[in-house]
Amino acid sequence: MNFKEIISTTRNYNFHSHTQFCDGRAPMHTMAAAAVAAGMEHYGFTPHSPIPIASPCNMSAESVEEYFAESKRISADPALSGCRFYTGMEVDYLSPEWGPSHPYFAGLGLDYTIGSVHFIPSQSGEPVDIDGHFDSFSRRMREHFRGDIDYVVETFFGQSRAMIEAGGFDILGHFDKVGQNASYYAPGIEDGEHYRKLADELVDLIIARKLTIELNTKARNEHGRFFPAVRYLPRLIGAGITILVNSDAHHPDRITASRDEAFAILDTLKA
Repeated sequence: MNFKEIISTTRNYNFHSHTQFCDGRAPMHTMAAAAVAAGMEHYGFTPHSPIPIASPCNMSAESVEEYFAESKRISADPALSGCRFYTGMEVDYLSPEWGPSHPYFAGLGLDYTIGSVHFIPSQSGEPVDIDGHFDSFSRRMREHFRGDIDYVVETFFGQSRAMIEAGGFDILGHFDKVGQNASYYAPGIEDGEHYRKLADELVDLIIARKLTIELNTKARNEHGRFFPAVRYLPRLIGAGITILVNSDAHHPDRITASRDEAFAILDTLKA
């Protein structure tokens, strides 16, 4: 997909959303109708991909065929005309053995993929979800990571670098998302030299690879932040990186959440 061409002609798009096939809170058709009502011209479904470990947030491999069929029905529904719908997937990177570059995903016929890191290996090698609410994160810090927040941050950015090196995705998802829970756990960590070095090195790699990234608006209303943090945007914009504004919607009423504010920030930085 030529995202640069799409975003040069319209801002009425959202390429990151979730439905009943993963941890979304509404059926695909309901989300599609809300997208049309919001004036969207391009709208992508991106369920969390199947993964080879148990996860309540990820779709099952058995439901992929049904997902494709439902996406096809939505695209053919005359009541939803005026918006082009895309069958995408947010693919979790777990290890060199499972991530966006795995042949399984190339063989599905997806319109595009978002590459994201939600799981990292604990010190014992067990993949652990570090996304979601802080209470869950805090519990997992005790149960799986020995309270070592530096290990969690370092491993998250290491996994992100490994995913980029392996390739296979079209959009890099919320590339500094670990900062939210890490900052609740250790206030001020994002301003520390160690964290900034890790994040800046990832930005260097994004620029070197000329990746397409998202400015994810999901957490703006509740947590007061974007992914990536605004501090990284000037370098990315200056390097000509394609930046999509996605709301990562899990609810119909959040399809456009904080997108206008994100566009205003981008416009100011580009001026």
